[in-house]
Amino acid sequence: MIEASAQTLDGTYAGTDAGTVSATTVSRTFDRQRTQRQVAAQAEQLQRALEAESTQVEKRANQLKKNEKKKQREKKRKERQSKQWVLPVTGYHLSARFGESSGLWSSNHTGLDFAGPSGSKIVSVAAGTVKETGSSGAYGNRTIITLNDGTEIWYAHQSSIEVSPGQKVAPGDLIGYTGSTGNVTGPHLHLEVRPDGGDPVDPYDALVSHNVDP
Repeated sequence: MIEASAQTLDGTYAGTDAGTVSATTVSRTFDRQRTQRQVAAQAEQLQRALEAESTQVEKRANQLKKNEKKKQREKKRKERQSKQWVLPVTGYHLSARFGESSGLWSSNHTGLDFAGPSGSKIVSVAAGTVKETGSSGAYGNRTIITLNDGTEIWYAHQSSIEVSPGQKVAPGDLIGYTGSTGNVTGPHLHLEVRPDGGDPVDPYDALVSHNVDP
């Protein structure tokens, strides 16, 4: 009975003489509808994926812009710092200025004198490299530091020197202590500024131009 029923069902399902839909036709109709739904779903998913990707690209682009702006701000900050000088000593008064004449000097005064207690800390006014240290006649114990732009800063009459040639220094780094070595009438720091290592210029003007009011 089961076999006969199966044969009857199979004949009805597969036959076309009586106008019934064949198994092949049903299968094709079902696949096409399902495929259409899947194609639509896939297209929608692809659109969402593209939108998500676009959002990620936009976020990445914005982040890169922020990073670039941050780099530019940091660069400008460092440029400002590279131009910023600091006072070489504290607890001082200015006792002699650039260009003054006196029997104390063989020519007009070539620096700016910061008078104060012997042993006061002397710091580098700016970033640079120690070029020379040691005793130098009327200058007494002297340190010469070449700044990054080639300017030489001379620190004279030191009681002691705390740096060595070739050493890198930053603004505010200790380089020595004030004293009375060389041709002096009392303890002080004699500061000279020499652009490109040439003739001295007024240290007062140089300090002011770098936002330091001595």
